Amino acid sequence: MKSSLQPRRGSSSPARQRPAAFERYHALPRLSGQGFLPLGFFARLPLAMLTVGILTLVSTVSHSYAIGGLAAGAVGLGSATGAPIIGYLADRLGQKNVLLASAGTNTVALVAVVVLCYLASGFDPGTVIWVLVLSFGSGLTSPQVGPLARVRWMFLTRQLPRDDQEATLDTALSYESTADELTFVLGPALVGILASFIAPWLPLVLAAALTLTLVSLFAVHRTQEAIPRHAPTETGTPTEGGTPAVITGGLHWFRVAVPVLGMVSMGTFFGATQTALIAFTGSFGSPELGGLLYAVVGLSSSVAALSVAYWPARFAHPLRWLSAAALMAALSGLLLLPSSVPAMIVVLLALGIPVGPVMVTIFSIGGIVAPRRRLGTVMTALASGIVAGTALGSSIAGTLAQSSGYAAAFLVSMAAAVALLLLGVLTVVQMRQPS
Repeated sequence: MKSSLQPRRGSSSPARQRPAAFERYHALPRLSGQGFLPLGFFARLPLAMLTVGILTLVSTVSHSYAIGGLAAGAVGLGSATGAPIIGYLADRLGQKNVLLASAGTNTVALVAVVVLCYLASGFDPGTVIWVLVLSFGSGLTSPQVGPLARVRWMFLTRQLPRDDQEATLDTALSYESTADELTFVLGPALVGILASFIAPWLPLVLAAALTLTLVSLFAVHRTQEAIPRHAPTETGTPTEGGTPAVITGGLHWFRVAVPVLGMVSMGTFFGATQTALIAFTGSFGSPELGGLLYAVVGLSSSVAALSVAYWPARFAHPLRWLSAAALMAALSGLLLLPSSVPAMIVVLLALGIPVGPVMVTIFSIGGIVAPRRRLGTVMTALASGIVAGTALGSSIAGTLAQSSGYAAAFLVSMAAAVALLLLGVLTVVQMRQPS
């Protein structure tokens, strides 16, 4: 969150800003403790593996893209339902106990999905229903590490001198967005590698093991002590510089709803593209390579996300959303052209360029407009928007891929990119209005 909703006055030149940015990144481990950054990064990896892992496992075992897409959709619906609940409970009861309970139940659900898929004699309607129920349970209990890590940073930075709070929080939230983006790369890539070269069940077993260990360690990390048991009751709204200012008025729910809808659209793009790519590689006889191919999007997306920290401050967040979404909508049309894996890789590399900046920008706007007393709830709502969209995209694209082929499934990706563009226009308009 390098810049704000409005341009900052008196900003220094880019040449003077870059060293300061690196100095602030070095300050993060001193604020949180040396182990927090890697722990928070790898603890969110199972969530990035979950949807594509279940999609790959169920599609491979059942020999049906439609059933796989429905299972992935059930994961998304479960996470979309459970994430705000977990965030709300964390706001009320504290992160530690809620995350420990979430990690334990999620581990059981993941193992149950694997066992059912391999013990079932066939994918009859009864088996399909149980697969969908367990997939929903896997999403419902998914620990929300990324959103809750953001909440910890927001309280940790309040312990700093006032002059350092805004810059350090900007840096921390930018790092978290980049960490999310990198796990979106590593998760599907890891699923693709393990499923292709070892077995399709291994990614989910690994995700269960990582959840039980790393999420539990994240839950008890000392950073959770920075969050007061009873969160502040003030509502944060953006000032001219983008920093939340304490006011006594009501929450602007519409301003929160727009970035959540943006995340739903982003998730729809992710889910549809993942499913369409599995169908695309399936046309060459290797559906398990779809997750690995999808990771190509994340490679260029991550690099582009890192570059956002050096974009000029006067390039305000609403305009960033609009510009990047416009490029994303235009490039998504190229998905219909490739007829070979190498050609698809080139398209995916290009398509990933605007994806990272859109994600960073939406998370930044969501963090700015979030009310402080509901930080956990709003941050998890943003994350659940991605997963709910992934469910929607996977379900629709899976059905279209089964009936009409992968090209029809890519149309869902294109529609999601256009929706992001329209929401970008709405963001530009609403941010010009008085608070």
